[in-house]
Amino acid sequence: MDSEREYFKGRGSQINPNNKFAQNKYKTEFIEGLDEELLENSSTKFYQETPKKIISTNDSPDLSFRQSINPYQGCEHGCIYCYARNSHEYWGFSAGLDFERKIIVKHNAAALLEEAFNKKGYQADTIMLSGNTDCYQPIERKLKITRSLLQVFQRYHHPVSMITKNNLILRDIDILSELAKENLVHVAITINSLNEELRMKMEPRTVTAKGRLKVIEKLSNAGIPVFLMCAPIIPGLNSDEMPQLIKAAADCGAKSAGFTLVRLNGAIAEIFTDWINKTYPDRAEKVLHAIAESHGGKLNDSEWSRRSRGSGQMAESIHKLFYISRKRYMGDAHLPPLCNNLFTPKHGKQLKMF
Repeated sequence: MDSEREYFKGRGSQINPNNKFAQNKYKTEFIEGLDEELLENSSTKFYQETPKKIISTNDSPDLSFRQSINPYQGCEHGCIYCYARNSHEYWGFSAGLDFERKIIVKHNAAALLEEAFNKKGYQADTIMLSGNTDCYQPIERKLKITRSLLQVFQRYHHPVSMITKNNLILRDIDILSELAKENLVHVAITINSLNEELRMKMEPRTVTAKGRLKVIEKLSNAGIPVFLMCAPIIPGLNSDEMPQLIKAAADCGAKSAGFTLVRLNGAIAEIFTDWINKTYPDRAEKVLHAIAESHGGKLNDSEWSRRSRGSGQMAESIHKLFYISRKRYMGDAHLPPLCNNLFTPKHGKQLKMF
């Protein structure tokens, strides 16, 4: 099989590893007996899910949020390093190609959110959109589920934090600017490379870095607080770009920045290793060694707090470069805390009538 046939352009993962929960798996024993290859780059398919609740909670000590909403599971952006890939196995799919071409959609998300807000005893606390996969992936342009969620946040004066790498967020700048007037929204824009060739291979269906910088600029000009997320940083691939990334974002109006170090947990280790050997064979061994060096000799570290920060000399040098760069280009600027005391459920509105 030649390299053109074995490399799927427009997709991140190049394989579909077996789901660890599955009892059976596909395996090609005699390829010469097939009329066509078993693994094909098929079109994206969408599956409808009707959950009973939409707000997920976590007690992870190293996450900045306790509540999150994911209107979509799986992500067509196809980012090769995405930690959310493993969660697709719980839906019976693979963390590889399935993750980016079999998307689960939650059409009733806004109705469930409004129902949660009106439950007796609900206390307003910032909700993250999304904690797992991007809430502005391509199908959102048609379905507008994320926009319907934002309308609920606006109607109830509830704080929301968002993270995305898609310029579709500019469609909702009308709602976001109104939320910002009441200090009810933060937006994080993820950029981890200004190298367009690397971006196209590592994040094949995402907006260019230049396009994301324009998003930061337009949101900032509309009075919406914006945060740069340099994630993930991969030693040997994009770790040297942090100063330029932070300067570019600061010039466009970003108030602050953060970063995470790549970790190849679960099936992602196999997916990423296969990808980098096919995409950058000349430096694959060096990059994998540097990742392992940053996680105690392994490609993944699941220890709280350390898992996204890394450890050892390699990780420490990345930390220093980041903090020096942020201090130089952003000073001590930071995002203002979101307001929790404006929340007004329906039963609260009814009481005010008397």
